[in-house]
Amino acid sequence: MEPPRRQPERSNIALLLGTALVLVAAFVAIVLLFFAFSPFVPSLTGRCVAVVDINQELTVDGVPSTLFSPGTPGSEQIADSIRALGAREDVGAVLFVVNSGGGSVVATREIYDAVKELDKPKVAYFREVAASGAYYLATGTDYIISDPDALTGSIGVIATFTDMSGLLDKIGVNVTAITSGSHKDIGSSFRSMTPEEQAILQALINEIYDEFRSVVVENRRGRLDLAKFNDVADGRILSGRQAAKIGLVDQLGTKRDAIVKAARLANIPAESADDVRLCPVSSSAEEGGLFSAESFIRQIEAKTGLAIGYE
Repeated sequence: MEPPRRQPERSNIALLLGTALVLVAAFVAIVLLFFAFSPFVPSLTGRCVAVVDINQELTVDGVPSTLFSPGTPGSEQIADSIRALGAREDVGAVLFVVNSGGGSVVATREIYDAVKELDKPKVAYFREVAASGAYYLATGTDYIISDPDALTGSIGVIATFTDMSGLLDKIGVNVTAITSGSHKDIGSSFRSMTPEEQAILQALINEIYDEFRSVVVENRRGRLDLAKFNDVADGRILSGRQAAKIGLVDQLGTKRDAIVKAARLANIPAESADDVRLCPVSSSAEEGGLFSAESFIRQIEAKTGLAIGYE
């Protein structure tokens, strides 16, 4: 009688594989928990410099993401992301990397308020363009560093209108507007603007400009050469070098210089940018379809020809 054949030790192999999978899963879980809780326990990883990119036109609604584009966040989303940094114990300082030509008045103010209210050391870095509204919001930081060749300034307000009445006359188109008041269709592209209407809009532009100018003067107090500032506060663009001579920026340098400055303001030891732990801040655009609504300022522009912005 033959002895019974020994079956392959399949159960042992299965046990080993199961144990290995459990260990791998446990390791992944531990890693995920570490990163999940590290913002609340900065001693685990040390404090970081949060990096917020402002690299878009500043609009209220932003551009919704589509099948073909990731879109851009609106001012409220950006402001909410900035405010959330105030509650993060791992964030020692915030660096705003600015690359924007400005945008609408309301959007700029919403982001500026969040920057100004953030109770952490704040540094702005001008990479390529930081003009008009983008410069406005940067004045809410503690320190501004600019690339020498960055374009900045453009301190002013603009409203753009299109008068198509001459063209409509040539092609025989007559447009009649029934209004409740003589200025209800102010800025209409179907007729020329009257001197009285120009005065009304000029007063509005002057009011917004005075606010812009006062914000710059107040935030740059003690660093701004007021006489030189008055000479250039006419909407002209400036290089980083020119802005530094006026006191609109504090220092010329690179993004790495800005990282080190932010770290030092937060008392984070750093000899170079390589010594600083960065924590990028994401503010994704709201989801939307191909036919999502435009921003409020674009709706006004389309309906009346009126576009007011820090641009």
